[in-house]
Amino acid sequence: MNRALWPVGLPRTLDYPTTGLHTLLPSAARAYGTRTALVDGDLRLSFAEVHDKALRFAQGLRERGVGPGAVVALVQPNNIWFAVSYQGALLAGATVSPINPTQPAEALAAALREVRAAALVTHPACLPALRAALDASPALLTVVVPPTATAPAPPPKPGPAVDTGRTVPLAELLTAAPAPATPRSPDDLAHLSFTGGTTGRSKAVRVRDRHVWANVLQSTCARSAVLPEYDADGLVTLRRIPEAVTPWTGEPGQETAVNVVPVFHAMGLISQSIALLGGITVVGQGRFDPREFLSAMVRHRATTLTGSPALHHALLAAIDAGSYDLRAVRVVASGAAPLDSPTIARLTAAFPNAAVAEGYGLTEATMALTLVTPNREHPAEPGCVGVALFDTELEIRSLTDPAKPLPTGETGLVFARGPQVADGYLDRPELTAEQWVDGWLATGDVGRLDEDGQLFLSGRAKDMLIYKGYNVYPTQLEEVLAAHPAVAQVAVIGAPDPDAGEIPAAYVVLCAGAQAEAADLLSFVADRVAPYQRVREIFFLPALPVSAAGKILKTELRALRAREG
Repeated sequence: MNRALWPVGLPRTLDYPTTGLHTLLPSAARAYGTRTALVDGDLRLSFAEVHDKALRFAQGLRERGVGPGAVVALVQPNNIWFAVSYQGALLAGATVSPINPTQPAEALAAALREVRAAALVTHPACLPALRAALDASPALLTVVVPPTATAPAPPPKPGPAVDTGRTVPLAELLTAAPAPATPRSPDDLAHLSFTGGTTGRSKAVRVRDRHVWANVLQSTCARSAVLPEYDADGLVTLRRIPEAVTPWTGEPGQETAVNVVPVFHAMGLISQSIALLGGITVVGQGRFDPREFLSAMVRHRATTLTGSPALHHALLAAIDAGSYDLRAVRVVASGAAPLDSPTIARLTAAFPNAAVAEGYGLTEATMALTLVTPNREHPAEPGCVGVALFDTELEIRSLTDPAKPLPTGETGLVFARGPQVADGYLDRPELTAEQWVDGWLATGDVGRLDEDGQLFLSGRAKDMLIYKGYNVYPTQLEEVLAAHPAVAQVAVIGAPDPDAGEIPAAYVVLCAGAQAEAADLLSFVADRVAPYQRVREIFFLPALPVSAAGKILKTELRALRAREG
């Protein structure tokens, strides 16, 4: 491998913990103590305070019968208490299931049933959508976190008030005396993380402690030029490797980030633990406003920025219209979808001291599989999402014969294996067997590897589209639309959009004699999916183009959409 593509002085393999995740937060608290870990408006928690409150939360769960083997569902927007409840559930020995809080009531209830949640931690704004689920599960322990600046109280709504008689305020759990964490093993189940949205087609991925530890350490060591060392109790100390340090390398306990990435998604969830282990102060932001976000970056002298291309496009538009001193930023990281060359050039100009670096991963691999080593002077080639992380292997296989590896430089299906690759889907043995083959994960993406091990993605084997950084699956939307009584056939594609990246566009064939307006179908879908999953365009056709085998030719639909603009 070309050594410029990997931090000089760092090995290609790491030593991983022999403990579970109960040692991560105390390692951070010991290392960073009174340094501010989380900021939410005027509310601040130090690393030591996050640890103390998480221990109290853990004991509060235990006193209510929630511990090892139990699933604690987190249905709440980004706020300072998400980290406390997440870490606290782990310290109680439980499994965490982060669930998208923007979903409709039926989808939320289905997700809670799927993971067999024993406890729920939620926010006042989510309670109306959860009313039916709570009524159906009166024994479900429901903890409600207080509103914050990042996640304010919801406005009053007409209709019957939500019965909060069975809910428990977070403050009540935090009155418990902090007790030692319940020991965990590397094979304990840490997460049940949902892929894509959380509708009926979504899948809960089994992510174990060892997978989280691996991905957190892989990312932290690469981005901060450190290696882990362990004491007799399993606590981690990060040892700096001077020869790996560059002007774009973060330093543990010295970085600040402003965040709007949803923490119920894999990127946000694992980045939260990376921030704790790396001593990064994270400033939360509520509803995304580009100018407010940039002002917060300037005010807090943020040193790092992570987001999707849609976020970066919005920030660039705001930067063009205003004046912001962004010289403190050293790294602009991007994921969820490829950045185009003009956008990379604009980001490089807007952040004069920063390197732009992309990465690649998926929920089935906990979060990340590759990284680009940040280097402003020698940026990655267009389309490159980096090289494999520590102890991670990538392989390109034939599109027609997934068992056949391809030579370097050829394009095919991307397969991966490594310590961060999860071990399957919850209660989906057939799908697990399809995705995990002989120790390798079939990512579902298409790409190529060059002679230096750099991965270049060229598309997705499946027809997933990405709307503002969120994965949207056409199959889910097709099933929703197909349930409409006027719809005979439907196909959903991703249509290019300058602001969102891609938008869902549906081509519909109506039942004979049926009538429906596009607005009616758009509303039908919107009532049944999360806001980011909504179909944005409806087109009517007398018939869908199909192959001789009867397969819908979405390539023709994309060409049709391009012609019609």
